[in-house]
Amino acid sequence: MTTTDWITDLALLLVVFRQLREGRLTPKTFLIPLGIVALVALTYLDTVPTAGNDLVLIATLTALGAALGIAGGACTRIRTTGNHLLIKAGATSAVLWVLGMSARMGFQTWAHHGGADEIARFSTAHHITSDQAWVTAFVLMALTEVVTRLATILIRSRTLTHHQAPTTTARLAPTPTPAPTPTPTPTPDRTA
Repeated sequence: MTTTDWITDLALLLVVFRQLREGRLTPKTFLIPLGIVALVALTYLDTVPTAGNDLVLIATLTALGAALGIAGGACTRIRTTGNHLLIKAGATSAVLWVLGMSARMGFQTWAHHGGADEIARFSTAHHITSDQAWVTAFVLMALTEVVTRLATILIRSRTLTHHQAPTTTARLAPTPTPAPTPTPTPTPDRTA
């Protein structure tokens, strides 16, 4: 792994660790992680190999990333205070994020420090045709984990604000005052 790989992976880990402390949900909450994975995708996704079982590997790890992302987003606490949304990654969300990141970092470290021969044997036995298939699979796993987590948080935050909007509107609308009822006027007695 290069220094850039470590910095990128650690930056993605810090994104969730930063959310262990409750803070406002802002566009920055979405833009920073999306920017990091976009940079990773531009750096490492040259091609998407399709020979042999390359697509099976890629689809499997992408689906795993999606599952981790959705679960992590669902386990993130979102609440309103005033006109602001607050977000806090719970322990489960952080563990899922670290699990996904650790799997990728662990595989990269193992591949560069003695595991290359075993990976090559596994790849040959399972018809995975190139190293690029592994790179693509792990990059798409990371990308999908980030995007699905953020999409889940976005959907949940929109749902939360949508459900609370009528309550706020009703509370702010003035209460109509009933119209005064006319009092009957006495009629003069004309019998006298």
